[in-house]
Amino acid sequence: MSESGSARYARRSTAEWRALLKRLDQSGLSAAAFCRREGLCSSSLYRWRRQLSESPAEQELRDQDVESGAFVDLGPLTGAGRLELKLDLGGGILLHLVRG
Repeated sequence: MSESGSARYARRSTAEWRALLKRLDQSGLSAAAFCRREGLCSSSLYRWRRQLSESPAEQELRDQDVESGAFVDLGPLTGAGRLELKLDLGGGILLHLVRG
C-alpha cells in the first residue's frame, strides 16, 4: 500500500480536544482555517466542540441512549389531526397512507 493511501489519524483524548478548542478560541482563526493549519478534520472539531459544550446531564442522557439502544416511546401526538401521505415509489406504484 502506498504511503499516501495509508494515512493514519491520531486519536486524541478528551483533554487534548479541550486544549485544541481553547487554542482555537485564542487563535482568532475560523474553525476551517484552524483545522487546515493543525491538520484536523473539521467535522471532528465541530463534533467535539458540541460534545464538550453539553452539560453533564445532557452527556449522560446521550450516552445512555447510545449504550442501551433503547426505544423511547413519546406517546401519541396531542392535537394531531388528519394525516395523509402519498409516496410515488416509481414504476407506477403509489403508496397512499391516511390517518384520522
